[in-house]
Amino acid sequence: MSMTGMRRAAVGLTALAVAAFGAVATSPEQADARPKPVDVTLLALNDFHGNLEPPSGSSGTIAGQAAGGVEYLATHLAELRAAAKKKNTITVAAGDLIGASPLLSAAFHDEPTIEALSMAGLDYASVGNHEFDEGAAELLRIQNGGCHPVDGCADGTPYRGAGFKYLSANAFKTATGKPLLAPYAIHKVQGVKVGFIGMTLEGTPQIVSQQGVAGLTFADEADTANRYARELRRKGVQTIVVLLHEGGTQAATGGINDCVGMTGPIVDIANRMDPSIDVVVSGHTHQAYNCDINGKLVTSASSFGRLVTDIDLKIDRRSGDVISAAANNVVVTRDVAKDPKQTALINHYKTVLGPVAGREVGVTSQAITRSQETLFGTILGESPLGNLIADAQLAATDDEEGAVAAFMNPGGVRADLDAGPVTYEEAFTVQPFANNLVTLDLTGAQLYCVLEQQFVTNRTLYPSSTVSYVVDPIGTTGTVADPCAGTRVVRGSLTLGGTAVDTAATYRVTVNNFLAGGGDGFSALTGGTNQVTGQIDLDAFVAYLTAQSPVSAPTLDRIRTTAEAPTA
Repeated sequence: MSMTGMRRAAVGLTALAVAAFGAVATSPEQADARPKPVDVTLLALNDFHGNLEPPSGSSGTIAGQAAGGVEYLATHLAELRAAAKKKNTITVAAGDLIGASPLLSAAFHDEPTIEALSMAGLDYASVGNHEFDEGAAELLRIQNGGCHPVDGCADGTPYRGAGFKYLSANAFKTATGKPLLAPYAIHKVQGVKVGFIGMTLEGTPQIVSQQGVAGLTFADEADTANRYARELRRKGVQTIVVLLHEGGTQAATGGINDCVGMTGPIVDIANRMDPSIDVVVSGHTHQAYNCDINGKLVTSASSFGRLVTDIDLKIDRRSGDVISAAANNVVVTRDVAKDPKQTALINHYKTVLGPVAGREVGVTSQAITRSQETLFGTILGESPLGNLIADAQLAATDDEEGAVAAFMNPGGVRADLDAGPVTYEEAFTVQPFANNLVTLDLTGAQLYCVLEQQFVTNRTLYPSSTVSYVVDPIGTTGTVADPCAGTRVVRGSLTLGGTAVDTAATYRVTVNNFLAGGGDGFSALTGGTNQVTGQIDLDAFVAYLTAQSPVSAPTLDRIRTTAEAPTA
């Protein structure tokens, strides 16, 4: 049962309280005889993304402190368990533990990350969208163990599987209607039952390659949580925690333990959840927050292992209900001792990886970030690193396939580049998905439709230097069913190589295979014809860095507003 309604005044217990807790004590002796609540501590993280080593740049700081790295994360978890009653502590995660990972983990299909988190004491985790990057069969291998079907046991030792339990309540096998993995788990603590329901966002098929979600169907998050909450209650579970890989965003003024102006899918989902659900450990947006939404404690620990959410529950021993719940996001600082077992694991995989990771592939004359400029105060626009990647993809296909433009999706740019030498490992961290480049034919009308779809999906594609167009802030936005109906892109303003695009003409355009398949909601790209699959996007990026070094940050002048180009 939710803690809403369970809070009671210290004096003057009502008849409802008497019914819930038994007879009211009439003496100190009787009061002392009442069973004390069970204290349960949840230690939660999310969106680790294989960051075994401390992330670089802005990704390695939070709340003004250097943070992250599994050697420090393991130590902090151990200290938090020691501060609580160790046997009453449960460690959980809300998805995207793997996928979009740095080379040290990704080169071994994220087995190192699973081993590291298992050693760190993780108990339960929901799946996230990135758990499906390599498909359902690979996710089951990650859970259960066994060598990779193509690459084998890359480090020469058997992979034993996860030492924790993945939960997946809303990803169903289309053929059978059954969950891909266990939808929930029941954990007993001093006689009380705590139920954990694990889920990813319903929109996973829109942000994962079609091969990754083949044979699967994804259901509504709140409906699924409510369904399994009912099932848990039938089994005598009154304390219910949802591990959900979906989240929200608070206002920029909010700190890591605030909930200022909270927006995003998690708000609606929490509001639609059954009152019996007490806690929602969320993720996906890489944000930090600590909220009360509809009487539920809703938390997120940012990303990359930089925070741990310390959640304290008091549970009535007789009823199993949550009496109170409180949370605190704790920074994973690097001023503690490194966990020696984690250090040994990292060194093992570094040795196996060999010198390829440190190979210099180029030089940057300045830091090149993935930060996006803001258009009209609300719309995110270009990114220096995003533009650079689009230029690299065009360079890889202009001669070979006759491409005249390239577009990159923002979600595929995963890290910044610092100034100075760029190693292969750093380039990999920027583009870790191993997507193939695809060059295809689009008419000018289809190109306009693709650009209009940006305002439907709320995702801006990074354009190559050959692309220029103007956006009107008061133009109309299309719909999911008809994105082409939008008028945000000023007609006649789109040029390729300085020449205005003819809506009836055909142009060769390069994107990655994720976008070509309609990823991130860009269904207009699936209408492209004469598709030719090219090299891996990382290879194109590395080749460009090598050929163009020293590389500088491209200017952000490819997308202009009507205020900047009033005569367009």
